Amino acid sequence: MKAFLTLIATFTFSSLTYAAEIKLQNPPINTEAPNFVAINSYGKTIQLSDLKGSPVILEWTNHDCPYVARHYNENNMQSVQKIARDAGIVWLSIISSTPGDQGHVSPEKANELTDSRGASPTHVLLDESGEVGMLYGAKTTPHMYMIDANGILRYKGAIDDIGRGMQFFNTAFKEAKNYVSSQINQLLANQSLAINSTTAYGCSVKYNYD
Repeated sequence: MKAFLTLIATFTFSSLTYAAEIKLQNPPINTEAPNFVAINSYGKTIQLSDLKGSPVILEWTNHDCPYVARHYNENNMQSVQKIARDAGIVWLSIISSTPGDQGHVSPEKANELTDSRGASPTHVLLDESGEVGMLYGAKTTPHMYMIDANGILRYKGAIDDIGRGMQFFNTAFKEAKNYVSSQINQLLANQSLAINSTTAYGCSVKYNYD
C-alpha cells in the first residue's frame, strides 16, 4: 500500500509539474518566429527554420469545430490556401488536438480530409502534445499566423473580421475582410503589415490539459 501511495504521489507531482510547464506563449509581432519541429501526416519531419527563404502561413485547425467546418464547407479556407500556394507561400495546417479529444485525427484521416475537402496545405502537422500550439499561443481553431521569408512573424489572429457567435454563421464570407489574403502582397515584400494582430475566434484548441 505504501509503495502504491508513493507511486500515486509521484505520478500526481509529475503531472502537476508537467501541467505547470505547459503555458501558452505570446510571441511578439515583427520579431523572429519561434522555431519548431513537427511530424507531418506522411511521417516527414518538418522544421520551421528549414523553410526560411519562403513565406509561411500557419493555420490551426480542427475539422469537428463548427467554425472550421463552415470555412471548409463553403470553400473559403481552400480559396485562401490556393492564393497563398500560387504566391509561393508554404501553408502549414496544424492539428493540436490531444488524442481522444475533438478534432484529433490519425495521419490517414488527416490526408483523407485534405483530399475530400479539396484543401491544399503544403503540410498537415500533427501536434498531439500541443507543444507547437503552446509555443505560438494558438487559442482557437482557426487561428492564423503569417511569417515572412526572413522568418519574421508578421501577423497573428483571426482569419477575418466576422467574429464569433451567430454573426459568424449569418455573415457571408464575401462581406468579410480577410486578414490573410488581403495582406499577402505585404508579406511577400517582407514588410510590416497594416493589421498585424487581431483576436482569433472559433473553438478552443483541445490541448492535453483541457
